[in-house]
Amino acid sequence: MRRYWAVLLTLALLMPFLIAGPAWAQQGSGLTLFTDYPARSVERGATVTFNLTLRLAEGLSPQTVYLDVRGLPEGWKATFRGGGDVVRAVRVQPDKDASVSLRVELPEEFKGGDYRLIVVARGENVSAELPLELTIAEKLPPRLSASVDLPTLRGTATTTFRYDLNLKNEGDVETTVNLIAEAPQGFVVTFKYIGQEVSSLPLNAGESKRVSVEARAYSQVPAGSYPITVRAQGGESAAEVSLIAEVTGQPDLSIRTPDERLSTQVYTGQETPVKLLVQNNGSAPAYNVELSASTPSGWNVRFEPERVAEIPAGQQVEVTMHVKPADKAVAGDYMITVRARPQDGGFESAEFRITVLTSTLWGVVGILLIAVAVGVVAWAVMRFGRR
Repeated sequence: MRRYWAVLLTLALLMPFLIAGPAWAQQGSGLTLFTDYPARSVERGATVTFNLTLRLAEGLSPQTVYLDVRGLPEGWKATFRGGGDVVRAVRVQPDKDASVSLRVELPEEFKGGDYRLIVVARGENVSAELPLELTIAEKLPPRLSASVDLPTLRGTATTTFRYDLNLKNEGDVETTVNLIAEAPQGFVVTFKYIGQEVSSLPLNAGESKRVSVEARAYSQVPAGSYPITVRAQGGESAAEVSLIAEVTGQPDLSIRTPDERLSTQVYTGQETPVKLLVQNNGSAPAYNVELSASTPSGWNVRFEPERVAEIPAGQQVEVTMHVKPADKAVAGDYMITVRARPQDGGFESAEFRITVLTSTLWGVVGILLIAVAVGVVAWAVMRFGRR
């Protein structure tokens, strides 16, 4: 009976050590070598990193342990790295674990299957070996990745935001990728590949394609930051990117008269004032608004003031336009173009019809000249006709 209880007590004490944990190398010599993940499944052409830990038994003196790999297949490359450098050995203390990583680079073309490597560690009268297993898949299913170089773009409400989306099929099987966009209300998103609008496209194994993502507002959205999510779905694999469209405010000018009439009358050779209202209907102030006009030859148009420092959004300012036709302008209708150009943004223009009238003073002068001419003729007839 005592022997039975002794066996149970021994099993209870050994149980914590029997529970599965990190892979351990042989440690009878006083050197222990282990890793948390000794068996890995990878794809062809991948680079695999094993994080290794070395430990000396208590009572041993610090020493340098050299590292090597046995059973490495032809074409594979294995390097040990520590402190950011490639190393061949590591210094191990009995009271402190030493860490080093094993980096295994696999070739692109290699037969799938299970492969076994052995890491060998040798010090001064101590040694340890650690078996590692790598399973290379014969054909990996489609695995999509998506990236954008500039995920945040800035522009006005009329800007078309264009993002360059890079799609890659990192698997070994061809797939068809469906493109989906989630955009805020007021935005429409389209996808273009080689200038053609698409909603899906084929992607061969290992192939990359660049797709243009175009987001534009179909209404005057207010200034702000708008998130857009783009998702690429190919079979059971999916990838997504987050984009930002930062919409800035924009001035929107209009030119009119107080009575809404874009016409007036002027007299030849005289300067006539015309009241104008320049209104900002946009979502941002208009700064340094310059006023100018295109006129017929010989005409003179000036503005008071010629430049408006600021027109806040939703407000208007009054400007006086002084119009003086050419001195020899013939009576009739003429067109002039008035422009308002802010410091940032495009200009706004309005067409005005100007009717030129002949001055009444010149009419009176004409009548007097005709009367004088008739009088002179009558006098000449009366005087020279008697002879």
